[in-house]
Amino acid sequence: MAKAHVHKDVIVIGAGMAGLTAAMYVGRMNLDVLVLESGIIGGQIANAVSIENYPGFVSVSGADLISTLQKQAENFGAVVDEFDSIVKVTLKNNPKIVETEEKIYEADVVIIASGMNRRKLPLPEERKFSGRGVHYCELCDGHMYQNKIIAVMGGGNAAVDAANFLTKYADKLYLIHRSEFRADEVSQKRLRQNPKVEVMLQTEIKALHGAGRLENIDVLDKNSGTTKNLAVDGIFVNIGVVPNTELFKDELQLSKSGRIIAGEDCRTEIKGVFAAGDVREKEIRQLTTAAADGTTAALLAEKYLSRLKESV
Repeated sequence: MAKAHVHKDVIVIGAGMAGLTAAMYVGRMNLDVLVLESGIIGGQIANAVSIENYPGFVSVSGADLISTLQKQAENFGAVVDEFDSIVKVTLKNNPKIVETEEKIYEADVVIIASGMNRRKLPLPEERKFSGRGVHYCELCDGHMYQNKIIAVMGGGNAAVDAANFLTKYADKLYLIHRSEFRADEVSQKRLRQNPKVEVMLQTEIKALHGAGRLENIDVLDKNSGTTKNLAVDGIFVNIGVVPNTELFKDELQLSKSGRIIAGEDCRTEIKGVFAAGDVREKEIRQLTTAAADGTTAALLAEKYLSRLKESV
């Protein structure tokens, strides 16, 4: 059966902070906007236990912040579709084409806010234990480890936030990182003060073991050069991210890091195509800058659409 063709004024790819902010602003301007999200709504920030650096909130969970933002966008007419994955985009023509598994969308503007995904654990046993003890989403899979022994791998904010979240389930939790912490001091302090937690810095995971499911791991103390075996039921990996730009590599210019090259105005080299949030090449990546990108992309998208209509 042929796919239905549907026209939208604006398609936003990604339902994180940047994407939902863009959708909210586009909706407020009475434009027809669709948000396509193939992963978890909110992206990485949805997993944050406590956000204390977003203006207007003393403390708010990532899930609550994103839920509120999604409601704001939907109240202004935005439609969020998290179940129809994109298979192909054609951005250089007008209108732009975004083909999903179910439909072919034509849009005058595309705002790319597809964010990033976490890097895989670089061990040969990763594939064997993926979903059977090795995980990448604590919000999705943490509940499976009630009263179990959990390891978190990584030393940045994402890893420490994941560890703080997982303490609600863990009987014992190891935070394992090959160098020093890069997370903010407030998150570190909260983690270190939890009696369930053992922080293991200058430590590397060298091997995974188990019959069917993960049962234990070998860890190397880089300072002493000694290796020991730890019994663990699950590992949650937070060792960096990969930009979600595979769909756009033949359409847009990418940086060495794989992010989309766009200016502070979020404009790419293709007219009517904007990049916002973590997927855009830029120096600072924070929730506030993602929201700013979403706002900028939406407002300039409306200006582009107005000029497009005037030229017809």
